[in-house]
Parts: sequence; structure tokens; C-alpha cells
Amino acid sequence: MTHQPGRGRWIVLLIELILLAVIAGAFVWVAVVGNRSEAVAIPPSPTPVTVIAPTVIPLTATDLEAQIAAVYREAGPSVVNITSRSISYDFFFNPVPRQGSGSGFFYDTLGHIITNYHVIADADELQVTLADGRTLPAQVIGTDPSNDLAVIRVDLPAAEIRPLPIGDSTQVYVGQFVLAIGNPFGLERTLTFGIVSALGRVIESPNQRFIGEVIQSDVAINPGNSGGPLLDLSGRVIGVNSAILSPSGANAGIGFAISARTVQRVAPVLIREGRYPHPSLGVRVIELTPQRAALFERAGMKLPVTQGLLIAELIDGGPAAQAGLRGPDRLVRVGNWNLPVGGDVIVAINGQSIATSQELLVYLETETRVGETVQVTFIRDGREQTLPVTLAELR
Repeated sequence: MTHQPGRGRWIVLLIELILLAVIAGAFVWVAVVGNRSEAVAIPPSPTPVTVIAPTVIPLTATDLEAQIAAVYREAGPSVVNITSRSISYDFFFNPVPRQGSGSGFFYDTLGHIITNYHVIADADELQVTLADGRTLPAQVIGTDPSNDLAVIRVDLPAAEIRPLPIGDSTQVYVGQFVLAIGNPFGLERTLTFGIVSALGRVIESPNQRFIGEVIQSDVAINPGNSGGPLLDLSGRVIGVNSAILSPSGANAGIGFAISARTVQRVAPVLIREGRYPHPSLGVRVIELTPQRAALFERAGMKLPVTQGLLIAELIDGGPAAQAGLRGPDRLVRVGNWNLPVGGDVIVAINGQSIATSQELLVYLETETRVGETVQVTFIRDGREQTLPVTLAELR
């Protein structure tokens, strides 16, 4: 037999290839089975929970611009320019004409216009310029210097009047977009835009009292804006622009508006009665502080508390006197002052802590009315007591 060495090598190679295929198949089987084994061992996933995200409608710059423009179109015709004229006299008694300007807005279809008291104070003549350019004479219906509000009226058919809706200023929040329409420097129906910067501010009124619930904004407010509306993006009045804080007298980004809540409380009374009665306890008080209490103690008079309102005078026949609160019974020398002591120390009204004259005035103005009965908490002889007091009109 003839030997063929090449043929033997091919047989060996074929056997090696068969063995490799078997081994590879085994590895594939192990790998597949292993994976299946692992898959079976893993517990099933829990049923997925569907999380519904809150619907957020992004407000684009174009949307915001459109909304602002819409408010201006709707509210602009309701804003008026008020010109006040008066006559004063110089040192030689020569008449000197004076003229001022401000803003206002229609409150109802009867022609009533809301503005600031200081816009029309001491005016001998009032002129109102409408959005269409017409100028009409106006008469004063009612004034309230303590809240810097006034109502004037023009004779105009109801069909030609578009009163602005009054919003709920208790729902206003810091950061809210707001707009002002007014007549700064006589530039009629000027629109400015900004945000609410703070709430619950207290400012001084034209008669040196205090106005509470004031809205602070960074909307550009300048002379002539006074009396104009502060509006939300729905076109509702949330305040009446009244004052600014500025070293230069022009806008510095701090403006103040009388709240819509105050307008809703005061305006109907001004229209009906021409004036607004302010509630009073019928007392004159001294604010106590730890420092003042220490002065009293050095003078030999130890006060029962170091914070509150010490009654320095009771108005004869006033609410507090009728209710049985006690006034001073002697004078104590403190430094260069003779201070009345011995009276009750008021510390709360209706459970609301009261520590300053400003807090007392603002609480009575914003939370009560003449004729209402409040619970006055006070300290007498070291003991806390409470008496009902029926408020009377401030005189």
C-alpha cells in the first residue's frame, strides 16, 4: 500500500475541528442556560407607578407682552388725568395761581372717580381729561385724608364710562406682576410694569396719621401717577398708587399703593356720606419700651410690664372711659418730663398684640369700624384683664 502522509494530517485536522465545534457548542449552551438561570432568579419588577406631573404652561415673552398690551387696551380708557387749580397769596397778598396734576380711574358708571386726597386737596377747581381728549369739570364728592383717598365725579353718560373692576388685594403676593397707568409729569396714560416688592407696609398719611395694608412695588411711579390704578395681569385694581420713597423726588424703584381692600372699605362711605369716620378707643397713650420702663423704675415707679401702651389720658365720656379702663392718677418726674402714671397698660386688641401707637391705629383702621365692640386686654395692678369697648368716631 502506498503511504500518503498528507492524507493523515488532513484526518487529524478534521478531528480537531470537530472537537473544537463540540466544545464551543457546550460553552454556548452553558452561557445561554446560565443567562436563563439568572433571568429566572431575578424577581419580577413591580407594576410601574405613573407620576402625573403638574401642568405647566410656560409664559413666553410674547405671551406676557400680549397680556400687558391687552390690559392696557382694556384699562387705559378708564384712567383719567386730573388737573387741580387753586389760588394762594404771596407776602404782599397778591394772588398766585397754582396748578397740580394727578391721576384717577372710574369707579362706577355714575361718574365717580377714585384718586388720592393729596391730588385734589385745597383745589378751587378740578378738571378731568378723558382718554379721548375731552376735558370736563369735576366736583369733590368725599375725602379721607387719613387714608389719602378721595372720590370726585364728572357728569358723563353711563354708556361712555368703563369702570375698572376692584380686585382682592388680600390675594396679592410678593413677586406678582403688576402694572400702573397714570400721567407722570403730565404724560397722559403712561404704562409702567414691574412686580410686587412687599406687602403690609405702613406709610404716613397727609394728616400725619398712618395708612396700613400698603402694597410696595418697583413699578416706575413719578409725580402725576398719584391716584392712578395699580393693576394685576387680569386688569383688576389691586391698589391706588399714592407715594414713592426717593431722595430725588423721582422714581427710585420704591412705590406705595393704597390697597384695594382699603378702597372697598372707604369709597362707598365717601360716596354716601362725603367723609369716612375713623374708629377710636378715646385714649392718649405712651409707648412703653424696656428703656422707658427702666427710666420709670429709676424714678421710683416700677411698671407692671416693659412693653405696651400706657394710658396717659382718657377722653371724658369716650369709649375706654365708659368701658371702665383706668387713666393716670399721678405724675412722675422722669428727667425733664412729668409723666402721667398709674393708668392701665393696653397690650392687645381682640387677642392681637399691640405694642406701639402705630400698631394700635393700623389695627383699628384696617380691622374695625365705628360702633363695633372690641376686646381690650390690659395690665392693671400686675394682673391681665379684658374688657369690651365699643368704638366711637375719632374726634
